[in-house]
Amino acid sequence: MCGIFGYTGSRTATKLLIEGLRTLEYRGYDSAGIFVPTLGTFKTSGPIDNLAALVTVDGGTAGIAHTRWATHGEPTAANAHPHADQSGTIALVHNGIIENYRELKGELEKSGHIFLSATDTEVLAHVIGEERKNAASLVAAVRAALARVEGTYGIAVMEQGAPDTIVVARMGSPIVLGIAEHGMFVASDPSALLSHTHDVVYLEDGEMAVITPHAYEIVTLDDEPRPRAPVQIAWDQSEARRDGYDHFMMKEIMEGPEVLLNSMRGRVLSDDGLAKLGGIEQYREQLEKVERITIVGCGSAYYSALVAEYMLETCARIPVEVGLASEFRYRTPIIGKNHVVIAVSQSGETADTLAAIREAKKLGALTLGVVNVVGSTIARETDAGVYNHAGPEAGVASTKAFLSQLLVFAEITLYLGRLRGSISRDDGKEIVEAMLKLPEQLRSVLEKREAIRDIATTFKDMRDALFVGRTAHLPIAFEGALKLKEVSYIHAEGYGAGEMKHGPIAMIDEHFPTIALLPHDAVFPKMISNIEEIRARKGPVVLVTTDDAPDLTHLSPHIIRVPKTHDLLQPILSVVPLQLFAYYVGTGKGYNVDRPRNLAKAVTVE
Repeated sequence: MCGIFGYTGSRTATKLLIEGLRTLEYRGYDSAGIFVPTLGTFKTSGPIDNLAALVTVDGGTAGIAHTRWATHGEPTAANAHPHADQSGTIALVHNGIIENYRELKGELEKSGHIFLSATDTEVLAHVIGEERKNAASLVAAVRAALARVEGTYGIAVMEQGAPDTIVVARMGSPIVLGIAEHGMFVASDPSALLSHTHDVVYLEDGEMAVITPHAYEIVTLDDEPRPRAPVQIAWDQSEARRDGYDHFMMKEIMEGPEVLLNSMRGRVLSDDGLAKLGGIEQYREQLEKVERITIVGCGSAYYSALVAEYMLETCARIPVEVGLASEFRYRTPIIGKNHVVIAVSQSGETADTLAAIREAKKLGALTLGVVNVVGSTIARETDAGVYNHAGPEAGVASTKAFLSQLLVFAEITLYLGRLRGSISRDDGKEIVEAMLKLPEQLRSVLEKREAIRDIATTFKDMRDALFVGRTAHLPIAFEGALKLKEVSYIHAEGYGAGEMKHGPIAMIDEHFPTIALLPHDAVFPKMISNIEEIRARKGPVVLVTTDDAPDLTHLSPHIIRVPKTHDLLQPILSVVPLQLFAYYVGTGKGYNVDRPRNLAKAVTVE
């Protein structure tokens, strides 16, 4: 959450800062601001456009900027970052939460400090300012202030007396440096740097960096040097643009076929029915003996993990437990011998998921990551893993990354199943052949988007919606409901179709539609019975079924058919109509689906 951007170099800072914030607006859009030592501070509530209108002068060659997702204090201009210290000479932008800010604030108020906002961040700025009175440098003041702080932070700090120097630090919230010919950058996400450089340096927890126009120096909070060479980002800048689409969400849905290709490239061997996953191959012997897998994630990543549970237990025959990452370390998890914990996160920075992995490592588990961002914290801190290769995902509501997560879990299932002998060579070949057909099959689903738009238009004024499914499509029902809630603000629930009679059916009437996932599989007759129960209560139904299903017009006039594939992979095709349905409902109601209210893309606070 919250986006941080900074620059020091030879180019005009104000333009670069505002452009940088635009690339980070998905991380928060409650307010925005910049600090340029030679010009001062500009900040306002609302989106980046409001800030751009406020900054009417170009200038400076260094500065820091922030786009906010509100935690402490309402989304007002007063609560917007940057925040200043008591003297007004030090400015700070911050991503995270200072947990002991009330105690620190009380101490400072007793000594005469006056606060202008309701944020925890302003308190940290004042602490730095207080330490600066006796410190030899800004970096020394920041180090001393952070020693008094409890919580999480990614920060960038400047002072008017050193207008070309930025001090950054990290504890639990991402910070990445960018090295360009004309200067140095800092950001909370590497995608924000793509138009300037592909050479980046990731900070680790407990590290600080001092950035000047042509150099950077990394040290620990204890002032121990941490020299680190840059690495290269593989993404292309064009991947982070809308490319003519009205919204990133639609662009990213349409990129699904290419994402599936990229997630398979070099990983599936059709002749042998194998998955080749170099990222986890070094733990082959350990994985062959694995007795239990726990998968942790949040939001859509959690639902992808629930699909993986079906995949791994059905095909690889490994017991699997799926847990909300936000609950994992609070329930005293039982981690035994030959236990693997898998973290799934698009950003690789999800705070709760990272905390779960750290807890699992303390307990002695082998930890694996399924992440999309190369070099992200979870990617670095897990023992091994598999990258999604979905490219940057700017839409807050995950679409293409979710598809890639499902496919990567299918590859992991194939890898483990073949490794342990629970998937035969012939069965493996059948799975691989089905995987290779997925991109073209998905294109045929996307070609039906106008028909899906027409169905969405019919239901865009609904107050509530129910999504139902069984087996591996139950998590897809959860995901469909989540997408609708995220981008249309319509109350929606995902539910097991077999559980309808245990409560939810009481809500069904002619104004309460149900979106039913009805692939032609082993539970097809059971799903038909559940749908008939809904119809008997006059509930309208939208059906998402497969091409090989019989005529279903007696159940509903609203039918979306997707190609039939291997049962292991069917959720990958079934979820896309739900993404499109949510998109068209949200845009039909006039909402900006890329920026759902109260949400941010990367949840870096717990």
